[in-house]
Amino acid sequence: MIDCQHPNCRSINRRAFLADLGMGFTGLALGAMLHRDALSHTTEWASPNGLPHFTPKAKSVIWLFMNGGVSHMESFDPKPMLTKYGGKTIAETPFADAQDPKKLAIERLIVPDANGNQRNTLYPLQIGFKKHGQSGIEVSDWFSHIARNVDRLAVVRSMWTTDSNHGAQTQFHSGRNMLDGEFPTLGAWVHYGLGSLNDNLPQFISIGTREYWNNKDGFYLGPAHDAVPLRIDPKSPLDFGQPERSFSAAAQTVGRDLVRELNELRGVEYPDDPTFAARVASYELAFRMQQSVPEVLDYSKESEQTKALYGLDLPHCREFGSQLLAARRLVERGVRFVQIQHGGGGAGAWDAHSGLKANHSNLALAVDQPIGALLEDLGQRGLLDETLVVFATEFGRTPGSQGSDGRDHHIFGFTVWMAGGGLKGGVVHGATDEIGFHAVENRHYVTDIHATILHQLGLDSRKLEVPGRKRLEIDHGKPIWEIVA
Repeated sequence: MIDCQHPNCRSINRRAFLADLGMGFTGLALGAMLHRDALSHTTEWASPNGLPHFTPKAKSVIWLFMNGGVSHMESFDPKPMLTKYGGKTIAETPFADAQDPKKLAIERLIVPDANGNQRNTLYPLQIGFKKHGQSGIEVSDWFSHIARNVDRLAVVRSMWTTDSNHGAQTQFHSGRNMLDGEFPTLGAWVHYGLGSLNDNLPQFISIGTREYWNNKDGFYLGPAHDAVPLRIDPKSPLDFGQPERSFSAAAQTVGRDLVRELNELRGVEYPDDPTFAARVASYELAFRMQQSVPEVLDYSKESEQTKALYGLDLPHCREFGSQLLAARRLVERGVRFVQIQHGGGGAGAWDAHSGLKANHSNLALAVDQPIGALLEDLGQRGLLDETLVVFATEFGRTPGSQGSDGRDHHIFGFTVWMAGGGLKGGVVHGATDEIGFHAVENRHYVTDIHATILHQLGLDSRKLEVPGRKRLEIDHGKPIWEIVA
């Protein structure tokens, strides 16, 4: 028995024992073991043990987020009545009560735009729709590659949210309005709740531009649960991923061994300091990432057929296609949560207040083929059954026009779809009214998407709660059982 007089060293524990044996406790693999054994803790509560709460149906999530607000009516929720009554005010149509404040999820009247035009003049659909697959689900002609995979999709047409500006990006990720404070995102909860599938890669990765109001994840769970930002560049995929000058392998080994020895000594002195343990683990993970991440982004071993499937040979979708191919390679290697932001920067590229037809047709051209390829590639490799693919956006767009050829933000009804991971395919759940204004059938707040994903991963959000941080009922959401296989 070791008599340790330091106030933080109350008794010999497993970490000190391992350090005394020369094994150290700071290696990432051992850190993961301690996490799974529920020995990674603070003085307030025990962290999750890294195991699912019940048998999972999915292992990984690929979260595709379209920044700016995709029009549900020009993508996955066709509304021919918009064309039939196009140019008329809502009050002049059979749908006049759509603007009744009593029907709104939030009381918010239609207001004039800067030119004095009312945003309640119905704007015709800007693209046609066709039925696809055995399910016969209608999909916009702008998304023909996704439409080819429609029998893999569970389309939820009855989403709603509350933030009518682009803070809704944060709200979709965290479930809370940004004015409420800072709350962990879905990816952070998954990272917090589940153990590693690959100790050489981060378990939560973010690809693409994130705005300042939506660029963190862990918050009160801690920065260890923030996503690791990744660039699709094998030469420089990570921030600070390369030393300022080159070192020989032998020199790097000497330096790494010295740091490990110093960390072991410090770890014995302060065995219950979770901040120190997390920092050391992150440094060691960063070192291994320097070796493993470039390999993930090396597409030289991918067939030309696969690269062409993702559109890497096409200028309009090369960037997004490269990101989605990386996502497949990451989940193939055991990464839990890959979060890809499309059109980030400012309000978001999909924010079509004017020129909606040109805006959405060009952006769809960039994302449609890569997303279709991802679904097909995962399916061919047997990975779709264990990977949940999510297509989301912060809100929809108004049935009425803004200016002459755009649509405004719309929070009262919009569409999200998911595929794989033990969900049903070729199904539509929920509905908006005939002009796409209100979600009227099987309405779902954004955290119902979170709850569905967590359930498929084998997690009960209530068992992840942190003492002193009790979550509201709506924060947990409810799984959408109708789309679960």
